[in-house]
Amino acid sequence: MAKKVVATLKKGEGKNFAKVIRAVRSEKTGAYTFKEEIVPVEAVKETLAKK
Repeated sequence: MAKKVVATLKKGEGKNFAKVIRAVRSEKTGAYTFKEEIVPVEAVKETLAKK
């Protein structure tokens, strides 16, 4: 599934977006989960800066 999303982002208007994957630790269990977001290229640093 990820290959399809990445391939779509490389075409036309998709070049203006980036896929951001962050590891988030659960306070309850301590296990890590991954959160995926597709954001505009200009907002990548802002997205990574927030918790």
